[in-house]
Amino acid sequence: MHGSPIKTIATAVAILAVLAAMYWALSPQPIRVDLVTASRGQMEVTIEEEAKTRVRHVYTVYAPIAGRVLRISEPSGGRAHTLHVGDTVMVNETVVAVMQPLSPSFLDVRTQEELQAAATGADAAVTLAEAEVARIQAALNFARSEMQRAQSLTAGETISVKALDKAKLDVATNEAALASMKAQLQMRRSERDLARERLLSPAGLPDDAARAGCCVEIKAPVTGKVLRILQESEGPVAAGTALLEIGDPFDIEIAADFLSTDAIKLKPGAAVRITGWGGGMVAGKVTRIDPAGFLKISALGLEEQRVRVIIDFTDPPEKWARLGHEYRVVVNAVAWSGTDVLKIPVTALFRKGDDWAVFRKVGNVARATIVLIGQRNGREAQVSSGLDEGQMVVVHPSDRISDGVKIAARKTSS
Repeated sequence: MHGSPIKTIATAVAILAVLAAMYWALSPQPIRVDLVTASRGQMEVTIEEEAKTRVRHVYTVYAPIAGRVLRISEPSGGRAHTLHVGDTVMVNETVVAVMQPLSPSFLDVRTQEELQAAATGADAAVTLAEAEVARIQAALNFARSEMQRAQSLTAGETISVKALDKAKLDVATNEAALASMKAQLQMRRSERDLARERLLSPAGLPDDAARAGCCVEIKAPVTGKVLRILQESEGPVAAGTALLEIGDPFDIEIAADFLSTDAIKLKPGAAVRITGWGGGMVAGKVTRIDPAGFLKISALGLEEQRVRVIIDFTDPPEKWARLGHEYRVVVNAVAWSGTDVLKIPVTALFRKGDDWAVFRKVGNVARATIVLIGQRNGREAQVSSGLDEGQMVVVHPSDRISDGVKIAARKTSS
């Protein structure tokens, strides 16, 4: 007995469906990938580095002599000498520091005894000189009396002229001796004063003794603002000690230390974007690249050869007026730029031997294609050859992707 035709057809359809499902399940499935389109547009290569602002011309005020500098940030000696960081100073008018002579040092016991003995000897020498002056003064008085008596007797021809001349000689001799002894007395007194002064110590000084030779006033060498007070407290300083720094906070520039391998890619006049200071993006330009590098130790302890690059602001001061001396900024210097560049994301690139390659979508399969790369930045790469505008490439290719593998787009962007 034969079955009905409808039942036969249904059985055949079911068998075909099962076979189709088995084929679909056993055949390789296309791999889902992200695709982008090679396109033309603007591209630039920037070099990012942390930097600091600085006043272009900083004037450091130094102590001209050794002495004791008074506290800079407080009034001193009855003078209006209060000065703080940020205060405005005028050239040759504003007193920025006041110095006094140094107090004598302490004396050890032996030096004290030696100087005391010298002072005692000086006192004795003065006493001796005073006695000698008195003796010579008495002799001079006697000689003058004898000369007056001789003059009277000579008028009456009682004594000879020679005796009168002898009396005059005695007066002149004693006058000269008295003048000499008075000079020696003054010298002995000076030696005594010197010996007493050597005995002075800080504990024995009167309150105003240190101000006896006060003061040396140091005035501002330039008009500007106080940037930093290096010697704020009162104390002794040597000649040449830095006291404070003065400059114009509106005349600032940026100093960035680039790796030497990055610095050679920059040129004077290159555009710079300044960010990372809390006030938005500010435009600038490279004005100078130092011809000599220097060694710098990184935070990781690595030795790096750095080159100082100076950057000026090109935006008006109103946009960066809140920046001050030695503020931190981040600079992005443009090393290269192009307007009609064929580019793809750098995430589409992988190494194939010594060359760069991409997986290009041809139909529904991936084809490994060697490309020649020009400039690159952190996001995009310039394609010099090997790829045409509008072609699609795989980004973030996994190890499942190989030449000839079927692929399907998961997301397409341009």
